[in-house]
Amino acid sequence: GFAPAAIGLTLTLIHLISIPITNTSVNPARSTAVAFFNGNGAVGQLWLFWVAPIVGALIAGALYGPLFGERSARP
Repeated sequence: GFAPAAIGLTLTLIHLISIPITNTSVNPARSTAVAFFNGNGAVGQLWLFWVAPIVGALIAGALYGPLFGERSARP
């Protein structure tokens, strides 16, 4: 029941602390657009911003069943 509050507070902390210090972006579309027009090699670092969440989702999807004992709803 507290997950939305935890997510919201975490995002608030990111905005209040990280953005003013390092100009962090939490929006992949904004990061991608800025990286292409930056010209300082930012595109070379951008791949991790897209690949890491996808890999994390795949790992979570693979481990959910074994950890919680549920099977997928395949016909």
